[in-house]
Amino acid sequence: MTRATLLTITAPTGTREGGDPGYVVADFDAPQVRVTDLAVTRGDGVFETIAVIGGHPQALEPHLARLAHSAELLDLPAPALDVWREAVHAGVADFLTRNGTAEAGTGPGAELYAKLIYSRGVEGSGAPSGWLFVDLGEDFTEARKGIRVVTLDRGVRHDVAETSPWLLAGAKTLSYAVNRAAQREAVRRGADDVLFVSSDGFALEGPTSNVVTLTDGVVRTPNTDHGILAGTTQAAVFDFFTARGLRTEFAPLTLDEVVAADAIWLVSSVRQAAPVTHLDGREYPVDADLTAELNAYLLGRTE
Repeated sequence: MTRATLLTITAPTGTREGGDPGYVVADFDAPQVRVTDLAVTRGDGVFETIAVIGGHPQALEPHLARLAHSAELLDLPAPALDVWREAVHAGVADFLTRNGTAEAGTGPGAELYAKLIYSRGVEGSGAPSGWLFVDLGEDFTEARKGIRVVTLDRGVRHDVAETSPWLLAGAKTLSYAVNRAAQREAVRRGADDVLFVSSDGFALEGPTSNVVTLTDGVVRTPNTDHGILAGTTQAAVFDFFTARGLRTEFAPLTLDEVVAADAIWLVSSVRQAAPVTHLDGREYPVDADLTAELNAYLLGRTE
């Protein structure tokens, strides 16, 4: 039986004392978070989830950069990325030491993830808090063969990040109740996942993913200035298709343009690329070989 590794980040903003590296391995099964921490009471914080393949944290630097960007959008103190970076490596190493090899994520097909949480801290303390844990990921074998998706209205215009920056569009916050509700709605509608659409008809993103389309040999994803979280996996997907000679571009995508695509994927850090077989009931062919090559590329990254 595998055991997750938990690290408490003792110096999330870099203020260390003595020989403190800024983090410490903690007991995953013991209470760790104060009930008055604003992460618990308000969802006032940010997070990142990093795939760990063969013991290697994928796209670590882009994830850390996004953590810092999300913190900036929330007016949180800048996280000490050197501390967080070292903590990720320490957490992965501890997990592998505790759990061995194949079942711990270094064997064929085994995948881990590292989740980083950065909170505003205990209410009234003025001191941010942070922790991360490393554990086995889900088995996404079936999702990588195809998923059914429904569109849901997010209830905001596509330019909400410009008109209403206080809504924190584009920040990866801990306030995930709406995203979870959307995924439950997808299940109620007989689907696996969601594509959010703006109130003025533009495709946005999934609750935990970016959308990528292929139309007439051009690979597109919506502009990130549409209040969309910049995707680390989406960037790698563009690298994959560029290497195959296809043009890639960020563009404002209407829902009609997505519906008219030759192929659609929802891509994310842990699930990787999931081809869409149905969008609002409309069936799409899946190029199984292309998708398998894409996922092999994504899972084999060493940057």
